[in-house]
Amino acid sequence: MSALPPMEGYRPYGISRKNRGSVDLLFEEYEAIRLADYENLTQEEAAQRMNISRPTFTRLYDKARKTIARAFIESKSIVIRGGDYEIDNHWYRCRHCRQVNYSPDPVDNCKNCHSEDILSLNEQSSGSYK
Repeated sequence: MSALPPMEGYRPYGISRKNRGSVDLLFEEYEAIRLADYENLTQEEAAQRMNISRPTFTRLYDKARKTIARAFIESKSIVIRGGDYEIDNHWYRCRHCRQVNYSPDPVDNCKNCHSEDILSLNEQSSGSYK
């Protein structure tokens, strides 16, 4: 994965938070949607980009579509997090300004607002796509 999503997820408009619930969209599922639907790559090309087999890509893509459809139909929030992925550089999300940033080296504060309250996103990864 070359980049993490700039947001933590999405919420439905007009539905109260307590009645909504959420579904998890894994980082690799987000990447499958990004490559196939946003970059318009074939499943074969997207699988190569993710360094996985085409059948594995198809399973990730199908699960991502079903997760998004469930969120839309059931008015649930989509939370993008976790999974099994590998990323370059040191990625982090600032808990103060919510910005996602990266650096070739570990950092102690946000390059946007200089807050020290940052969450390493690399520590959530656990290898390559499966």
